[in-house]
Amino acid sequence: MRLTILGGGGFRVPLVYGALLADRAEGRVTEVVLHDLDAGRLSAVTRVLTEQAAGVPDAPVVRATTDLDEALRGADFVFSAIRVGGLEGRAEDERVALAEGVLGQETVGAGGIAYGLRTVPVAVGIARRVARLAPDAWVINFTNPAGLVTEAMARHLGDRVIGICDSPVGLGRRIARVLGADPGRAWIDYVGLNHLGWVRGLRVAGRDELPRLLADTELLGSFEEGRLFGADWLRSLGAIPNEYLHYYYFNREAVRAYQRAGKTRGAFLRDQQAGFYEELRDPEAAALPAWNRTRAEREATYMAENRESAGAGDREADDLSGGYEKVALALMRAIARDERTTLILNVRNRGTLSVLDAEAVIEVPCLVDASGAHPVSVDPLPGHATGLVCAVKAVEREVLAAAASGSRATAVKAFALHPLIDSVNVAHRLVDGYLAVHPGLAYLG
Repeated sequence: MRLTILGGGGFRVPLVYGALLADRAEGRVTEVVLHDLDAGRLSAVTRVLTEQAAGVPDAPVVRATTDLDEALRGADFVFSAIRVGGLEGRAEDERVALAEGVLGQETVGAGGIAYGLRTVPVAVGIARRVARLAPDAWVINFTNPAGLVTEAMARHLGDRVIGICDSPVGLGRRIARVLGADPGRAWIDYVGLNHLGWVRGLRVAGRDELPRLLADTELLGSFEEGRLFGADWLRSLGAIPNEYLHYYYFNREAVRAYQRAGKTRGAFLRDQQAGFYEELRDPEAAALPAWNRTRAEREATYMAENRESAGAGDREADDLSGGYEKVALALMRAIARDERTTLILNVRNRGTLSVLDAEAVIEVPCLVDASGAHPVSVDPLPGHATGLVCAVKAVEREVLAAAASGSRATAVKAFALHPLIDSVNVAHRLVDGYLAVHPGLAYLG
């Protein structure tokens, strides 16, 4: 079975390959094709994978190419983890937004809109090529903003594109751990959009254990989201929000923390990864130890500004191990081998949430088998969550419309409608600012 990874020179590719190395079952991936536009990054990551595979019998063969068509032909699965504009683009997204006093995070607010406007045209082009060159392939999308990009690709690939994210998995794992439950045996009632969802229940043997957690201040303070949001606010919500909702519920504090930081997250990652790839230009350098060292620093500093503003402290050791690669592998195994499982995924709504239309991509538990991912029926969202979900989905639709039409006015509308952008004049200045620094947005007339 062949897996093609788009963005194959990306820093987190070794996580996916490591998961594949641990999979010894029949019908596993036997060939990995890495595609990237940067041959130097491809070479560096290929070296890391080679060192990972040392001593592993029958490790998946790795091949690298800068030719997209070559990478797609013959693929059974296509894993999309591209970054249009690179980390320099992310750093500019943050800088332009913070200069206007609004959030520049890569998937939330102004930064997420700018990233979406750059990425959607490229993702649509990829979807069309997959449909032409590998029509039977399944596309697993991790490219951010994951829900928005998955919806753009679904217009050309239908249900054969499925979006994944590690945030809901990590949240469910932390809640289960605090409650003394096995995450693999717990049913996590999670619903929303990508990076905009809530855990409303956690059932073990048919019993919802979340009320027990919400009633216990000490337990709530023992894991990251409890410290990030505070026990009183979680009890008011009656749910545990995805960590990205900290940008909504504590927006002023988050913006202030990012403005005070010596370096934005995008700039930090840009410089950190530049150092890693520069180190691997030395053919004598040990690739895997360099990657492990860089990754440990990356994971430990994730959302550091938010945790600092909330006094949430450092990340737990158990939360530094990633997770999206495990979701990707479980998804591939379920489809390729018809191993029925339940995963929280980004899929088309199909009536699951009545407040959204059938084609809207949402993030919910899904039953997965050889025929794909099927969203599980969920209870309606409470009013406060409905408002946010509908508002952000409306913004996503304006981003898709702007990407399709090239309309600057529609792009301005997307920014102006976002709950975290408080002025049409700011929206105009944001568009001007992003057009000035991103050549990839030149299509906006």
